[in-house]
Amino acid sequence: MGKSRNARRGRAAVETVTENVDGGLAELVPDRERTRAWTLLIDGAPQSHVDLDDPAFLSFEYQRRLGHVIDLAAPAGRPLQAVHLGGGAFTLARYIAATRPRSTQQVVEKDAGLVQLVRRELPLDPGARIRVRSTDARAGLAKVPDGWAQLVIADVFSGARTPAHLTSTEFLDEVRRALAPGGIFAANLADGPPLAHLRGQIATAADRFPELALVADPAVLRGKRFGNAVLVACDHPLPVAELTRRAACDPQPARVEHGRALTDFTGGAAPVEDAAAVASPAPPPSVFR
Repeated sequence: MGKSRNARRGRAAVETVTENVDGGLAELVPDRERTRAWTLLIDGAPQSHVDLDDPAFLSFEYQRRLGHVIDLAAPAGRPLQAVHLGGGAFTLARYIAATRPRSTQQVVEKDAGLVQLVRRELPLDPGARIRVRSTDARAGLAKVPDGWAQLVIADVFSGARTPAHLTSTEFLDEVRRALAPGGIFAANLADGPPLAHLRGQIATAADRFPELALVADPAVLRGKRFGNAVLVACDHPLPVAELTRRAACDPQPARVEHGRALTDFTGGAAPVEDAAAVASPAPPPSVFR
């Protein structure tokens, strides 16, 4: 295990911090343009970005899209009860704590070594109501009381792939159990041509939720490249018009699909059950170059 650091908690942090964690080699790389901001990589794959001075700043495209969902789940300043499956550097939990003080949050991150690294190098605000559990995402979700969460965010990758047991209808049954009426589920999904995984995940969510929307780069939706898509699901109507406006105004504009167009996009894909579930496809090496 090797580390390098220079005033890691000061304003002059300039060196990369490296450490072996359960999921591989973790690197915290300083952002040269923002003081006390860092990018987390696992085995060279970018995972998240954190600005300790401005936790409301979201650098990564997919995190901004999840940020749009958070902003639609509750007005700024109104506390949320949120569950984060997959912790990374706790970017979205920090965002909620900064924009919605007094929120109560649970983060479930299986990689205990990563949790220790992030807590040490990028400490959470001690006043934030964020509880972190080092356990499997589905096992941690099972411990959430019925109807407790207003928002559940799934952003779980192991070796850059979403584990199979987090892609099924049975998993979504646990999500629905934990959600309060009107609560929102959002998942960060990754896929590339021919988009079989993404289509299957939409069909799976449609089997359990009456309202869906998908936010993604048009090139990803056309199967032109590998990339992320954010799937949003709820048992109440979603504010699709506002989500569409926010996605279109983003520095990296995205398209929102919903309703009949989203159903057609699935191309007749069937819902995925535990017995047939597989991990999401691995990204091609070129994605991280």
